[in-house]
Amino acid sequence: MTSAQDEVVDLCRDLIRIDTSNPGASERPAAEYVAEKLAEAGLEPTLVESAPGRASVFARLSGVDSSRPALLLHGHLDVVPADADEWSVPPFSGEIADGLLWGRGAIDMKDFDAAILALARQFGRTGEKPPRDIVFGFLADEEGGGKFGSHWLVENRPDLFEGVGEAITEGGGVSFDLGNGSRLYPIECAQRGQAWLRLVATGRAGHGSSPNDENAVTDLAESLARIGRHRFPIRLIEPVRALLERAGELLGVPFDPSDVDGSLARMGRVGELVNVILRNSANPTMISGGYQVNVIPGRATAAVDGRFLPGYEQELLDTIDELLLPSVRREFIHRDIAMESGFDGPLVDAMCAAITAEDPDGHPAPYCNAGGTDNKALSALGIRGFGFKALRVPPELPYNRLFHGVDERVPLESLRFSVRVLDRLLRTC
Repeated sequence: MTSAQDEVVDLCRDLIRIDTSNPGASERPAAEYVAEKLAEAGLEPTLVESAPGRASVFARLSGVDSSRPALLLHGHLDVVPADADEWSVPPFSGEIADGLLWGRGAIDMKDFDAAILALARQFGRTGEKPPRDIVFGFLADEEGGGKFGSHWLVENRPDLFEGVGEAITEGGGVSFDLGNGSRLYPIECAQRGQAWLRLVATGRAGHGSSPNDENAVTDLAESLARIGRHRFPIRLIEPVRALLERAGELLGVPFDPSDVDGSLARMGRVGELVNVILRNSANPTMISGGYQVNVIPGRATAAVDGRFLPGYEQELLDTIDELLLPSVRREFIHRDIAMESGFDGPLVDAMCAAITAEDPDGHPAPYCNAGGTDNKALSALGIRGFGFKALRVPPELPYNRLFHGVDERVPLESLRFSVRVLDRLLRTC
């Protein structure tokens, strides 16, 4: 009988070949593919659309003890667009070369979609029952903020999450080589929040040849420069502290929370992992103003991508307000919560045990995701979320730089490793 390990590569390749660019395409063809594969293995998929073409799929696997809260494993079917001219291979070809599967979505996140689909099919074919109910979800529109995916589902189809107490998706569980033969597996139990801001500067319109001390473009540019050059203070939240303490133990370099910069200088590559989650951030990303070179406009706008650690949203907003000139105001384009959950409980223990069983030199530790996942939306239903893709990747693969990048690719053995770890997890959680 075909196992999940046997077919995960083919499933991932098939999914990559379905262009689900967001914006630009829809998830419906991929959702239909997933639904067909689930039904083929004896499961009963539910396909729902939030709008024409914006489709998500769910299937529930009954466990030994259905009175326990169910576990949701979920991924998103959409991907960010890809410019084929920039790639070494066509981005939706699903090409396999040198032990790697190439294509948009290979790591964000059709790899995890394929792993959980392969496991759902394996359990469906064999009739085996996990300890508790498992819900498999394949969601639309994560790359667009979840308006047609997780947020819509939570608001309009909460029945699909009935009885679910915990959820696992992307955002953590990928190996990080420490350079001494050991690997960290940061498991996400926290996420930074999002404050995407529009800045609006108003001034006095006039002729471009005349002096103007109320120039909206000048005030906006100065405000943006202040924000872009500002460095927020270190805020050491508990998951990051615990991660650094564990890394220090493995490297033989004790972590000193009173000297974070000095500790990181002594800990080699670990800084690459945590620099982005030590503090809030705000980066100017877009600017617009004017319509003619000899006209000073009365209004100019810009966008800023603000991210904040759990507990530090107000600090971010207050700092932005201090950096803005009086003629510039801010408004929200998009706002989403920060999250933090304790790194404890039977599910955490099971994730850690599954990793160490497959990689004895692997060391799980808590982690804060620099961005966010669909778990933010699910938290409104009281679902406790984690990021755990269970991937072991070679140190030479620039994994983090491939997210939304060019030549996205995943090792075939990493896909099989993920299936082995997740299989162990589902049998013990």
